[in-house]
Amino acid sequence: MARNWAGTYEYTAPRIVTAATVDDVRRVLAEPGRVRALGTRHSFTDLPDTSGTLVDVTGFAPEFSLDEAAGTVTVPAGIRYGVLALWLHERGWALRNMGSLPHINVGGATATGTHGSGDGNQVLSAAVSALSYVGADAEVHEVRRGDADFDALVVGLGAYGIVVSLTLDVVPAFRLRQDIYTGVSWAAALSRYDELTAAGYSVSVFSRWEEPSVGFVWVKTRVESDDQLVADTLLDGIRTRGDVSPFDDGDNATEIGGVPGPWMLRLPHFRLDAQPSFGDEIQTEYFVDRADAAAALDAVRALGDGIRPHLIWTELRTAAADTLWLSPAYGRDTAIIHFTWRNHPDDVAAAVARIEAALEPFGARPHWGKVHGFDRAAIERVHPRLADARAVFERLDPDGRFTNAHLERVGVREARGR
Repeated sequence: MARNWAGTYEYTAPRIVTAATVDDVRRVLAEPGRVRALGTRHSFTDLPDTSGTLVDVTGFAPEFSLDEAAGTVTVPAGIRYGVLALWLHERGWALRNMGSLPHINVGGATATGTHGSGDGNQVLSAAVSALSYVGADAEVHEVRRGDADFDALVVGLGAYGIVVSLTLDVVPAFRLRQDIYTGVSWAAALSRYDELTAAGYSVSVFSRWEEPSVGFVWVKTRVESDDQLVADTLLDGIRTRGDVSPFDDGDNATEIGGVPGPWMLRLPHFRLDAQPSFGDEIQTEYFVDRADAAAALDAVRALGDGIRPHLIWTELRTAAADTLWLSPAYGRDTAIIHFTWRNHPDDVAAAVARIEAALEPFGARPHWGKVHGFDRAAIERVHPRLADARAVFERLDPDGRFTNAHLERVGVREARGR
């Protein structure tokens, strides 16, 4: 019985094949039937599932190719960010940003528009400068930044082939510290939202929609020296002393408390060698124009009492605009509203419906790999390049080998008979 990492989705695919090489993937594509890629299983829906064969790409050897002159590294699609980060740091290089969990694989995260945080940081997909995939013809194809289909294929949801490697932009290694601020009021946060999110290289607010405080404000500050000071106050909140964490059991969190450290041990919230997040959970997430952040947050805030019994945490973040057609930050600087739910499927479904109704006036886009209620019409309203991306996928895979019920339901692929 194969499930996602949290145990809250069970795959229905009748066959799972672990690929260790590109030729392994090509052999699967040389056979008839539908095929989908499977990574570290961090999707919460049937997005990666199939009625045919799932190809697990996490079995590739962790072999990387660093091009210092170009400022890039080429990696297998199934590699975890945390493994890559350690390798890069040893050579003096870094990724500009990472997600909360270093456990996620590069191919799955970039294909779904997953993100870190920061006003000046784009989603992880924007670091992709090239990718290689095995197409429906069982041949290897490469697309590079600037090519005609590139902006359609990076956040491609596995809709056109099995991505086997990616080339990512890298930067010189840097250091960060993490500090927690408490006591920031909703009044201050909503009236001075831009000031709040600009407080660090990356800022996350952990909230349970309680009053009057937003909860914990987790600020990651890039430091040029380990004795660099940070502010003791943020809006009307104060910096905590010691290793205060928004998690009940902080043993799986990266070091907080203002202790400087290397980028790969501070950008993620969770340690690679520990349980990610909380486990046994459901996740949903929405992306709105940053200009609408205060109004959108106020709309969700009104639902707080109803959703709180089923909520572990909400995390509020930001991301900079990009040009990738199906990116949740396509064409607009973005405010992100993330929900980590208890495993209460029916109650969560009802809460999600209320949240989506509250966010509809703001053109909220859902995270592709997390639970949401959007259908094709709803996706078309918020993703202006959906039809263009769908046309690319249909052209590259006219027989629908990489489609599934989920992609057809949300309009990423055209509907077909099963």
